[in-house]
Amino acid sequence: MRWGVVTPALAAVLVLGALWSFGFARFNSQVRRPAPAPPQADGIVVLTGGADRIETALRLLAEGHAPVLLVSGVGRGTELGEMARRVHLDPAALGARVTLGRTATDTVGNAAETAAWARANHVQRLIVVTAGYHMPRALLEIGHALPGVALHPAPVQPPAMRGRLDFATARLLASEYDKLLAVQIGLTRLIRGGDGT
Repeated sequence: MRWGVVTPALAAVLVLGALWSFGFARFNSQVRRPAPAPPQADGIVVLTGGADRIETALRLLAEGHAPVLLVSGVGRGTELGEMARRVHLDPAALGARVTLGRTATDTVGNAAETAAWARANHVQRLIVVTAGYHMPRALLEIGHALPGVALHPAPVQPPAMRGRLDFATARLLASEYDKLLAVQIGLTRLIRGGDGT
């Protein structure tokens, strides 16, 4: 009798574990794959929180991929001049084209901030810059907030994602995959707060 109760439960756990492992392997492969250069767009948004994101977005802006840029989730005290100097660009030439968004504290906040800015700037095609591992969730959240707007990913690969995965990086990827699953099944509110991306 006890085996009759335990076996279906154990089987369910094993099946769910296998499905999660398969999905995670696909996710890991997808987010580390190089992406083509984004097409011409009406705007660029970069979600702050990781290495090289802002620099990549500023370069795309300077190269003419879009006329305007939103830097979403900027911390207090951070200014455009400091950002532009990192990539050897003249902040005076970028000032009228760059908006610093300071209200977002997580991915859902980034999406809301992006949606308000995109509507105000009549953006119909948007380049999204964030870390490769964060891109699937970012695209989902922004897509929910901006239905009908074409989103073009421009993922940035942090140094830790460019070689063999260590334990800390694998744990980060697993956590991000779990958050993505939560968004896909409509549980965004359960993962809000403190994710910083």
